Amino acid sequence: MKNEQIMQQQFQARMNEDELLNCMRCGFCLPTCPTYIESGFQESHSPRGRIALMKAVVDGLIEPDEDVERSLQLCLGCRACEPVCPSGVRYGHLLEEARDIIAQHKTYSPIVRFIRHLVFKQLFPYPKRMRIATALLGFYQRSGLQSFARKLGLLRLLPNHLATMEKVLPNVPTWKEMNERPTHVEALAPRKRRVAFFSGCLMDTMFMDINDRTMKLLQLAGCDIVIPEAQTCCGALHGHSGEKADAKTLAKRNIEAFEALNVDYIVTNAGGCGAFLIEYDHLLKDDPVWAERAKAFVAKIKDVSVILVELGFHHRSLRLPNQIVTYQDSCHLRNVMKTASEPRLLLQSIAGVEFREMKDADRCCGSAGIYNIVHPDMSMQVLDYKMEQAKQTKATTIVTANPGCLLQMKLGIEREGLANVRAVHLVDLLFEAVEATKEATEPMKQTG
Repeated sequence: MKNEQIMQQQFQARMNEDELLNCMRCGFCLPTCPTYIESGFQESHSPRGRIALMKAVVDGLIEPDEDVERSLQLCLGCRACEPVCPSGVRYGHLLEEARDIIAQHKTYSPIVRFIRHLVFKQLFPYPKRMRIATALLGFYQRSGLQSFARKLGLLRLLPNHLATMEKVLPNVPTWKEMNERPTHVEALAPRKRRVAFFSGCLMDTMFMDINDRTMKLLQLAGCDIVIPEAQTCCGALHGHSGEKADAKTLAKRNIEAFEALNVDYIVTNAGGCGAFLIEYDHLLKDDPVWAERAKAFVAKIKDVSVILVELGFHHRSLRLPNQIVTYQDSCHLRNVMKTASEPRLLLQSIAGVEFREMKDADRCCGSAGIYNIVHPDMSMQVLDYKMEQAKQTKATTIVTANPGCLLQMKLGIEREGLANVRAVHLVDLLFEAVEATKEATEPMKQTG
């Protein structure tokens, strides 16, 4: 039996036909979809069009051929279509199920098969291996190899977007720093909450400084923090790339790591991770052993911005040097975790910050996990639009709340040659404000 026939049977068996039928074809989703707009308004690259394709495969009207696969793979998965859908179609769930069916029955080339095996099965599920990979990047950065490669022009051998991305990678921590992570830290103010921190894989290696600052802010807000060593990758990369079985395995490991901690919340600082964690109940809904445990886990997931606002962090008298700031929403933080006002409230609470809302701040920046690597042309089109909107604000600081978005915005700044503009994580700017306020008040205390 041909792969297409097997896939068609799997579509018929696994796709949620009620959810497919919920789509009324009204078109409310069209103006929110970056790929629909950037493709020149091609229906097949819209949420409505993709749902129609899935339904046609289920009904046996078409085969899940390369055109269907291309349409589904070109989707950013930003889920901006969901909040505007009058029928409440859970498009993201349909997309992940369809991608998983295709991935499990697709014949990959040997090199692609090797890369997928290496990334999904041998690297991201293992924190120690992630630290080793990051340490190798650190050796490249600190040993002189990076300078050598740049001087010789070796980076010109890479595609343009990857060569530019190499320039904006953060300076990563050392092997020793990554292996000396805390498992518990106490509040630095009267204790208000006991929380667990989801440290993530990339966040606790490449972006370890952001994790450290996140915990410091939580401590200042009155949180005791537990960081379980047994936690692992959230599984988002697997779930979005057609490796659903592995995503479920990672979900179960994380639920086990956190469920006995007796905490008020499980805090995340990465929109993409948080959005996947908060849907573990959907991921494991058909598992009689794990379904209820997943619901209990999901009930405690909160973004750090939500916790900080809840604990009144925005009422602190923080100050920064005068600057114009704009905010780029993390798609999954906004569209899945429903968190949009809290980051803005925190930014607007800092004296010296002139906050300017960016047009279409809620439109995807084009990062979307590894989308900017596997679909660079569309990713750069989406990014170019985003940078035009950022420039209109005249902001010197672009803030976001997800590591992929952060790198993408830095990539956009580099491509545009905006020497006086920077991109930072929300936590970075808040921590800067804490430090700047402390420095400003210390001389006053000494004088007094």
